[in-house]
Amino acid sequence: MDLQDQLKNLFPDHEFKEETPQENKDAIWMQDEPLLCKYEKRKGKPITIIDGYTGAKEDFKSLAKELKTKLSVGGSFKDDKIIIQGDYRDKIMQILQDKGFKVKRVGG
Repeated sequence: MDLQDQLKNLFPDHEFKEETPQENKDAIWMQDEPLLCKYEKRKGKPITIIDGYTGAKEDFKSLAKELKTKLSVGGSFKDDKIIIQGDYRDKIMQILQDKGFKVKRVGG
């Protein structure tokens, strides 16, 4: 006896509806040009900059939030660039490649 049968026994008058699969709202627009993953030092502290995204600004903001969460670091989104505190180029490039982006390493 599965869960649906148990629920039907508890609530015989209720009509159960099948859930239809919906489109993935987290889908991010892919592009032809590679994203640039740069390393810089600002005020003596290392940062990683992701630049070159040509899609919607909201998609890039959600990507920035996801990267910051996965890496457990601070960062920001300014001037169509994602700025991550620290040198995480290798990890960021791997995450972006797993998502299907082309990534190009720039600098150092």
